[in-house]
Amino acid sequence: MEIQKLSLEHFDRALSPTIAVLIPCFNEAATIATVVRDFKEALPDARIYVHDNNSTDGTSEIAAKAGAIVRHEGNQGKGNVVRRMFADIEADLYIMVDGDGTYDAQSATRILEMLRTGPFDMVNAARAHTESGAYRPAHVFGNRMLTGTVGMLFGKQTNDMLSGYKGFSRRFVKTFPALSRNFEIETELMIHALDLRLPIAEIEAPYGARPDGSESKLSTFRDGFRILRLIGWFLRNEKPLAFFSAVAAAFCLLSIGIATPVIIEFFETGLVPRLPTAVLAASIMLLSALSLFTGFILDTVTHGRREAKRLAYLKEPPPPENRRI
Repeated sequence: MEIQKLSLEHFDRALSPTIAVLIPCFNEAATIATVVRDFKEALPDARIYVHDNNSTDGTSEIAAKAGAIVRHEGNQGKGNVVRRMFADIEADLYIMVDGDGTYDAQSATRILEMLRTGPFDMVNAARAHTESGAYRPAHVFGNRMLTGTVGMLFGKQTNDMLSGYKGFSRRFVKTFPALSRNFEIETELMIHALDLRLPIAEIEAPYGARPDGSESKLSTFRDGFRILRLIGWFLRNEKPLAFFSAVAAAFCLLSIGIATPVIIEFFETGLVPRLPTAVLAASIMLLSALSLFTGFILDTVTHGRREAKRLAYLKEPPPPENRRI
């Protein structure tokens, strides 16, 4: 009887999957009502959630009047908001979008279609600029550089890693660790998917400028530095053999550079007059060997962690299929 009940429940969810639109917000009073109404129109069966992150301009009240389910997250930062949303909100399919009014709500139907029929665990909406002022040149350059860096290190499956418009399956959301605190959350989402080799797709979606009265919270250099730091952190933790091998190679080259004159002098005279230099070179070479073996050990640990994350992912059901949104 229990098995039959579960089968019927899965069948019902496949025919009519529940959809949640997640909108993290901080001081978006100028745009949030329009964003909520646009997504209610585009996805009439979806539940619209606005998570307010200590706004001081009445964002939560405006969102509630527009028809959104409003919740609050006290820990400042977009990463903290996403962490709370992923933990608390139950659905089969998820759309995450910024509350600044720059993304096209109608593109959500294409994202959901790909999530179901792919099936994909993440669909990224790459930004297609519809207005010249929508995306500052420094942000374009920074996005290309960071996206290219992640593609080189973890695999290239996106042209716009930092887009705030994405769709997710339930199995992705409920097995994503969400360690980031701020705007580097988009980088963590992409690296998590690439590291576990999850099925990813990408579409192009119109991207417009912020309306008058709405100010961006992004900082090109501050947020870029945070993302680079996060990439380094992930490289150390998810690819420790490559990271520590590079450190070992650097130490090895430094040691050889320091030791070369000492070795040449030894072969010419049979003496080692610069003993401190020889000791320093030998010590650095030991650090090189230690770094290499650290990489081997941590690579084994990381392999076990990756297996555990994969098993947790497989415990969740796949995206509902066989129904057109």
